[in-house]
Amino acid sequence: MKATIVLADDHQLVRNGLQMLLSAEADLRVIGEAGDGIETLRVVERLKPDVLILDLMMPGLDGVEVIRELKKSSPKTRAVVVSMHKSEAYVWEALRSGAIGYVLKDSAPTDVVKAIREALANRPFLSHPLSEANIMAYLQKTSGGPFDLYETLTARERQILQLSAEGQTSTAIGTRLSISPRTVEAHRANLMRKLGFHKLTELVRFALERQLVSNGSVPSRP
Repeated sequence: MKATIVLADDHQLVRNGLQMLLSAEADLRVIGEAGDGIETLRVVERLKPDVLILDLMMPGLDGVEVIRELKKSSPKTRAVVVSMHKSEAYVWEALRSGAIGYVLKDSAPTDVVKAIREALANRPFLSHPLSEANIMAYLQKTSGGPFDLYETLTARERQILQLSAEGQTSTAIGTRLSISPRTVEAHRANLMRKLGFHKLTELVRFALERQLVSNGSVPSRP
């Protein structure tokens, strides 16, 4: 039987390219697609694919959170990240969350196929120039202090963190970033979960400590 695959990326062009690439493999079959994180979880829970190919940066719910949720909704599905981000922090967070492979979008197309085959054999795969040595060096470099979760936030989450700390509402942030208030709230929930925060005041304090905002830009609260 062919191994089953679901593709998750918010760019239709990327999904089409992956679909064409994998259609040439006799033992692989794409059975579903999704364009955002929330839809990805629904599709995976329904189809239970052998492998999920996903981007880290997706609207609704980012890739890291999707990977974490896979453990509950489809524990046998192996996650392979295909991302443009080369930072060791992103790679480590993806692997720590449960991804078995990490492929850079500027890698050779054959790397995606290799990563899938390795995942099916329950073996990890990192595309060049990523390597286990690089990841271990990164961990050693950061071992003197706690892991900096801020490095795992997406660019959008960092924008929303700053704007939220400045006191802007979801509607105002959405207008500024050309996204819906609901999407703003989803991103805020994601970033607060990543940072381990439960209250907006914790987020504001964090932003002040990192000098992301100044005291003058934070509105007073009763």
